[in-house]
Amino acid sequence: MSFSGGNYFIHIDLDAFFASVEQRDNPSLKGKPVIIGGLPGDRRSVVSTASYEARKYGVHSAMPIFKAYSLCPNGIFIRGNYAHYAETSKQIMQIFSMYSPNVIQMSIDEAFIDLRGTEKLMGSAVEVAEKIKEHVKKETGLTVSCGISSSMYVAKIASGFKKPDGLTFVPDGKEEEFMLSLPLEKLWGAGTKTLERLKNSGLNTTKEIHSKSISLLSTIFGNSMGSFLYNAVRGNKDMVFGEEAKSHSISAERTFEFDLMDRYAIDTSLMELSFHVSWRMHHENCRSRTVCIKIRYDDFKTVSIQETFDVPVNNADDLYEKCKNLYSRKAEQNRGIRLLGVGVLNVESRENLVQGQMFNEKNEKKSKLEKVLFDMENKNPALKVRKARLLKNE
Repeated sequence: MSFSGGNYFIHIDLDAFFASVEQRDNPSLKGKPVIIGGLPGDRRSVVSTASYEARKYGVHSAMPIFKAYSLCPNGIFIRGNYAHYAETSKQIMQIFSMYSPNVIQMSIDEAFIDLRGTEKLMGSAVEVAEKIKEHVKKETGLTVSCGISSSMYVAKIASGFKKPDGLTFVPDGKEEEFMLSLPLEKLWGAGTKTLERLKNSGLNTTKEIHSKSISLLSTIFGNSMGSFLYNAVRGNKDMVFGEEAKSHSISAERTFEFDLMDRYAIDTSLMELSFHVSWRMHHENCRSRTVCIKIRYDDFKTVSIQETFDVPVNNADDLYEKCKNLYSRKAEQNRGIRLLGVGVLNVESRENLVQGQMFNEKNEKKSKLEKVLFDMENKNPALKVRKARLLKNE
């Protein structure tokens, strides 16, 4: 078994990230079921993150808060401090960049680290992962889980093993063997409806999927899902994440544990992603005219839409409203959503004056206020200064 660095990617999950930050900052919360997203009395809030203690009760992300409360009435419910989480995420991503020049941040709580060509300097992939875990724990007090593989897809699945604080290594050449050892439920990208259809079709294991031709799978499940299933059980070596990172853009995406159907939950996720992207734009002192969203359905069909505006987007409210409109134009009704992504393309410096800026005084003021709030929270996270909800329209 070779542990050499050469062809490997590390996929890193920040374990129950928002809840873990709250437990770190308030030690009295450690070992208790912490649920981030809203308070029990909030009418339409949804769970953003649940601690591992809360997950034992069946609480999961995107679940309505009222349902989470019914499952876990002794839970500690917190609306959350997203600017503080974003700052902590930035600190951790900077640690990752010390081990590779190519860090592909997928969302506020996950990233790929490309180790190709780094082995002579950094050591084996497993050694690097162990160093990163130790470094993050020492600097932030938080744990991360790592999956290592020459396939980004397999690395992503492997990072979910042995959580929290896990490390799973899949040697080069063993990707297919690894995939065939998994229960069907571990097939990342296949939602509850797809799993149900697989079982109704007599396909109850990854090995049974592997035995079928791509044409047969496409006939049963459609071209997108059929092709995905065929390649997934073979290790999906050609699946590449973060291609948009090669262009001058900022993006974030989130894969959901359960398919989203409720529009309020979808809008809440778009709001959180918009907040994260906007926060990164503030840190990089940039703005953008082009907004894009990505939608992945429960059958793995993936679509995207983008629009370029005359006046740059430079605050979370504006970005969120544009994302909602794009979603309404592109999304198919009554379809389960597995993944949402928000991004801004062709970013430019905020120092550049642009035509139409003088007529956009409201958004400019909002952007400056937002930056002040972010800076205040970064200097003193205990303040928890933030808008009550970015979903609120002014």
